Amino acid sequence: MRLSADLVAFSRRLGHGFGEPELLIRALTHASISSPQRPDNQRFEFLGDRVLGLVIADALLKSDPSAREGQLAPRYNALVRKETCAEIARELGLGEVLKLGRSEMKSGGRRKNALLGDAMEAVIAAVYLDAGYLAAETLVLRLWQTRIATVGEDARDAKTSLQEWAQARGYAPPDYVELDRTGPDHAPVFTIEVRLANGQRATASAPSKRAAEQIAARTLLDRLE
Repeated sequence: MRLSADLVAFSRRLGHGFGEPELLIRALTHASISSPQRPDNQRFEFLGDRVLGLVIADALLKSDPSAREGQLAPRYNALVRKETCAEIARELGLGEVLKLGRSEMKSGGRRKNALLGDAMEAVIAAVYLDAGYLAAETLVLRLWQTRIATVGEDARDAKTSLQEWAQARGYAPPDYVELDRTGPDHAPVFTIEVRLANGQRATASAPSKRAAEQIAARTLLDRLE
């Protein structure tokens, strides 16, 4: 089986040449277009999630040998959550080669965090099945290296922390407002402003609303602290 030109280009962006191309095709096949002859990527997603988790857990332990479990757990969660996988999928242009049914395409499936995150995990599984754990580990560490190096000291959920800060002072919960959306459909950039009842506010941009909200909340918390 040979890969189409767009999948060859994606494989190059991924940095892995597949000995068994059908593994990549399955990893990119959503349930909305699957058939007995074309199985979907759900089983691969299950496996890829576990491979990703092991690689990230090991990397965090090695990067900070003195960190306690209470510090490592939130960092781990921040790195393996669906939104992070979707962000990396967007950086690779995965949405452009995702194989979807007509209904999912019409509903913007190529931009959905859930579909992109699932497919990214499935691609990790495809690399693992194609070339073994070391190849999958190398792939994850390369794609996640910046995020591993910069994950927050305790990686607490900034939105939750900001809400707790506001409640402790008798304020209403923070308000998040979308100011702008730019970029193509497959790689949008959202600009979000968080506002407190006392007039304090902060703005941030990111490839997803959730990420932009978290960054804006963290920016405002840093000012308040």
